[in-house]
Amino acid sequence: MSPRSARLARLSRSVTFSACHRLHSKSLSDEENLQLFGKCNNPNGHGHNYKVVVTVRGEIDPVSGMVMNLTDLKEHMQEAIMEPLDHKNLDKDVPYFSEVV
Repeated sequence: MSPRSARLARLSRSVTFSACHRLHSKSLSDEENLQLFGKCNNPNGHGHNYKVVVTVRGEIDPVSGMVMNLTDLKEHMQEAIMEPLDHKNLDKDVPYFSEVV
């Protein structure tokens, strides 16, 4: 199939997860953090429900009729999003957020 006649499609999948965190900067005093972040600076943290939508775009495979196998996308999202983030304390359980507010 030539590039001009290729059929393109998008496939989206969403997941929701819950996690907690604390807005707190190590470069500020406790008083400055409280003034800047208010109740979100609670020493015990606070939680949120998050929604992540992943969209892939590509040519439709002429044999399978798919852009991507939905089961594969689900597995990738489980590994990249759900396992490291769901029901976690982002500040303590996710290395990236240990240094980033």
